[in-house]
Amino acid sequence: MSLTHRDVATVGVGGPVGSGKTSLLTELVPRLREAGLDVGVIANDILTQEDADRLRERFAGVVPEELVAGVETGACPHTGIREDPSMNLQQIDSFVESHPDLDIVLIESGGDNLAATFNPELADYSLYVISVAEGDDIPRKRGPGVVDCDLLVVNKTDLAPHVGADLDLMERDAREVRDGPFVFTNCKAEDGIDEVLDHVREGVLFA
Repeated sequence: MSLTHRDVATVGVGGPVGSGKTSLLTELVPRLREAGLDVGVIANDILTQEDADRLRERFAGVVPEELVAGVETGACPHTGIREDPSMNLQQIDSFVESHPDLDIVLIESGGDNLAATFNPELADYSLYVISVAEGDDIPRKRGPGVVDCDLLVVNKTDLAPHVGADLDLMERDAREVRDGPFVFTNCKAEDGIDEVLDHVREGVLFA
């Protein structure tokens, strides 16, 4: 297992509001638990614990309540994952102090295509989640979120016919602008989730 200086693997999950980050986590976390891994989850928000409360509810009986935490950044959430990740790092340290056998922490944060990049000190591996409903030109517009993440997740593919999104175009553009992998997902139907999980496991657990 590839370990950070905190002896726990960390995965950043970024993307715009409404892209489906929480839905993706809802599918990934139980699968990680089924694989025998102890999992922690952090939700970044500006002033509330609303996202963390929602995740605690979804993961009840799957992840101990104390291993689902909210970080209130007091400013745009991307500040807490990019410029100054200290609050998130402190929360990870707190997790590890109470659960020294913790294997992996998933860190969720909203942010636009330019902002939602993770400081390498915070995340060993990063996902950037976009929704086809945002427009099929998102990959073509590039931006650090799309280009620099370890894995681009193009989510809500089931909406493509309803919003006029061309999935073939998105695939071609993603392939052109990225050196790394990308996955198309539909969390409702669980399409692509196992492929995302394989990338995460390969990227941080078996690297």
